Amino acid sequence: MIIDRRKFLAGTTGAATLALFTNNSSVQAAQADKIGLQLYTVREIFASDPVGTLQKVAKVGYREVEFGGGNYEAMDHAMLRRTMDSLSLTCPSLHVPYPSLMEKFAASVKMVKTLGAQIVIMPWLSEDLRTEAAWEQVLPNLKRLSAQLRNEGLGLAYHNHDFEFLNRSQGVSLYDRLLRETDASELKFELDLYWAAHAGEDLKALIGRLGSRLYAFHVKDMKADKSMAAVGTGTIDFASLFRLPGAQGVHHFYVENDQAPAPYIPDITTSFQNLRALRF
Repeated sequence: MIIDRRKFLAGTTGAATLALFTNNSSVQAAQADKIGLQLYTVREIFASDPVGTLQKVAKVGYREVEFGGGNYEAMDHAMLRRTMDSLSLTCPSLHVPYPSLMEKFAASVKMVKTLGAQIVIMPWLSEDLRTEAAWEQVLPNLKRLSAQLRNEGLGLAYHNHDFEFLNRSQGVSLYDRLLRETDASELKFELDLYWAAHAGEDLKALIGRLGSRLYAFHVKDMKADKSMAAVGTGTIDFASLFRLPGAQGVHHFYVENDQAPAPYIPDITTSFQNLRALRF
């Protein structure tokens, strides 16, 4: 028996739905394995209490974290790693800003390795770098950075917002340029489903285009008014996306909510429970 999104959203809480799945031995559908949290979601409390925040994240049930925001770059990374180890948390990938990689490459690599990550995610490009002229410099730099990271035993992936799809030159989006002008050995993709949908992209077609280059999903939901929502409380049909052939190589599902309301933990708990209950 497969529980689809209609039942996933039909008034059953995440915890109750999880119990239903657990007690039904006939369920054969796939599910997200080690659910992760992009720590940008809890950046306010992480910045002031990183250890306590990681403890709360682990208590919810998350087993992977992805660092981003909250001033983590300036923290004691060995201390963060010890904390993760004590909580059975791992960090497969993390966000490192473009300027940091360009200007502080060695220090960035040391941080990445200390935290145990294998993939560096390019998370954001400032507005001055979102033009066709700027990308004539950005694209070669991404190729060079990718080669340098490979020499360190690390990979590079790109995380989208909406501007990559909306900014176009001669009918070609910046995102299409990323796909066309890099290859799988140079660049993978972390697909933020909310931002791609916000830009009006056909998510199923996009996942098909990315195929084996798709590294991870940022799982955040969208309300009818296009604002962000906890997973399972909005309009995105995650199950239909995750069962697509192009998504079969994805093993990292990072919950994120840029606009999570304080005190944050209830929001990430709802997302965890609903994503954990989802079958696809």
